[in-house]
Amino acid sequence: MKRLLILTALAMLLLTGSTAEARRARTLHLTSYNIQHGEGMDKKIDHERLAGVLREARAEVAAIQEVDSVTKRNGGVYALEEIGRHARMHATYAPAISFQGGKYGIGILSKKRPRSVRRIALPGREEPRMLLVAEFKHYVVACTHLSLTDADRMASVATIVEEAQRWQKPFIIMGDLNDEPGSPFYREMEKHFTFLNPPFEKTFPSTGPDICIDHVAIYKPTQGGTLGDNKTWVGTEQFSDHCPLHATIELY
Repeated sequence: MKRLLILTALAMLLLTGSTAEARRARTLHLTSYNIQHGEGMDKKIDHERLAGVLREARAEVAAIQEVDSVTKRNGGVYALEEIGRHARMHATYAPAISFQGGKYGIGILSKKRPRSVRRIALPGREEPRMLLVAEFKHYVVACTHLSLTDADRMASVATIVEEAQRWQKPFIIMGDLNDEPGSPFYREMEKHFTFLNPPFEKTFPSTGPDICIDHVAIYKPTQGGTLGDNKTWVGTEQFSDHCPLHATIELY
């Protein structure tokens, strides 16, 4: 009988622990940020202050756009890794073009190392574009910076949806989509994704934002979650030409 009571107590402890872990796993803090190759509106390149935005937001995963890697203009620094070092996050990079002796592209910073990573080319007439996909235990996050060309953005939808269909867990896409709510591209994306940031949250330009082109969205068939706190960040006007966009999602 005593042994049975001990085993029961151990089982309850394990169950309580696993339940608490599941609760923690369901709450996901996300940030999307176009950092303008790290240069602020004050012409300063300051990776530590960009990392401070992520720390203050308690971001677990951040989608970063316009990231230099060892280019002349950023002093030969691998910017994503430098921001990640200050924020204590892992850096996953997807270069899109060669630039000034280095690379220029997008990246994902994450508290946990991704289980797998995929880099997928997207249409881009003015410059090549990428979709960076990072798989984690309970969810998948994709980062992108879409083309300035309407036709290229529309053509990107099929590739994004095809990638989302690969996964049997929540698929979240974040980034500078270069388009606003209500546009043909946005309406096409809405057929497949739920946009989590409200359209009245303007993200560009950082000094007096009047349009919303940075977005967080979740693939509908894998949704099963609710939107929590979602906002642009105040007090970062000088850090980039975009506002950082934060979202807290409850995943079931």
